[in-house]
Amino acid sequence: QVQLVESGGGLVQAGGSLRLSCAASGRTFGSYTMGWLRQAPGKEREFVAAITWNGGSTYYADSVRGRFTISRDNAKNTAYLRMNSLKPEDTAVYYCAAQYGSFRGATEFGSWGQGTQVTVSS
Repeated sequence: QVQLVESGGGLVQAGGSLRLSCAASGRTFGSYTMGWLRQAPGKEREFVAAITWNGGSTYYADSVRGRFTISRDNAKNTAYLRMNSLKPEDTAVYYCAAQYGSFRGATEFGSWGQGTQVTVSS
């Protein structure tokens, strides 16, 4: 029930940083757990990170923990993914996603953005 639009992707060298943004429409943004997932060519879509409706809890894939930070600003209807120490293995299309209520699992996202490409060169 929310429309999501990602931005901030691009080309960066290994070791660099990017911040992705996800702008959401609708008055109920604060009722959703927000997440980021990614998909590389030839691979399945994988969970990256999630943040609960009040920002009280965050969840990260082992591959990004310590390097990526998910955050949200409910007043701006926006979620963010700060990506530091980027590796070529992080190259993928990154999707913003939402699931209503509390975080139920990495496969429970119902609303999706269009995706933004992140390319990390070696």
